[in-house]
Amino acid sequence: MAIEQPDLRVKIGGLTLRNPVMTASGTFGYGEEFASYVNLHRLGAVVVKGISLKPRPGNPPPRIVETPCGMLNAIGLENVGADRFLTEKLPYLTKAKATVVVNVLGDSIDDYQNLAAKLDGTPGIGALEINISCPNVKKGGVAFGTDPLMAEKVTAAVRKATTLPLIVKLTPNVTDIATIAKAVEAGGADAVSLINTLLGMAIDSKTRRPKLANVVGGLSGPAVKPVALRMVWQVAKAVKIPVVGIGGISNAEDAIEFLIAGATAIEIGTANFVNPRVTEEILVGITEYLEENQLESIQELIGSLVI
Repeated sequence: MAIEQPDLRVKIGGLTLRNPVMTASGTFGYGEEFASYVNLHRLGAVVVKGISLKPRPGNPPPRIVETPCGMLNAIGLENVGADRFLTEKLPYLTKAKATVVVNVLGDSIDDYQNLAAKLDGTPGIGALEINISCPNVKKGGVAFGTDPLMAEKVTAAVRKATTLPLIVKLTPNVTDIATIAKAVEAGGADAVSLINTLLGMAIDSKTRRPKLANVVGGLSGPAVKPVALRMVWQVAKAVKIPVVGIGGISNAEDAIEFLIAGATAIEIGTANFVNPRVTEEILVGITEYLEENQLESIQELIGSLVI
């Protein structure tokens, strides 16, 4: 006999999500852009476009290139800045009763800490996701997330500045992502999300010039899924905090694979550009899978990989 209503709730730190389906930062705008396609309240969480203290114009175009089974982007973290986000973007999400996770970024530890403090206690914000793939301008442009000590330091600084649940988003452009995950766990992270994009490039053979004005960009989409799945599995074994899986999730089967590998929740990114309704479709697919397999709770699926 099938289970009529499986329990889809998952917990990230002190935040309980109604289900594990989240959006990936940078692929879902500020939420309102997709509201005519998706019931924002129904999703586990809306992770908004990365926010910095001050507005950023981003990189010059061209900034997006389609690749086999994916895309390269070099948007350059363009965003409206914290003040405009709070006054112009967050009110819509609050009215829509969406669970909001704010992705934050900076060029220095002070940037991250000050932004976290600014957002702390703001009604309507459920958690912060810290993008540590950003270059540390005070350390010669080395990304925070590629050095365990630096990753732990920025995490600890943000932890001191906010009581909000703290998710740290990890870059895959490292030798051992589990080491970075353990470092941010030690710094006070409530969860980790992975993976951010892989570095890549594309060249126009006719002009012999890069297809991106920035030369290199971040590779996302189905092409990165096997790498992302492997890293999620490794990190889930290495840390005690929840893992949020990201990377090439295009349908319910993809999402279920990440959950089986150990992810507590998942984020859907590039697929939103192909099918703006994909988040809700994946939620329906996960629910049907639980029912078909007579699982009463999503917890029975998470980390159930048999080796």
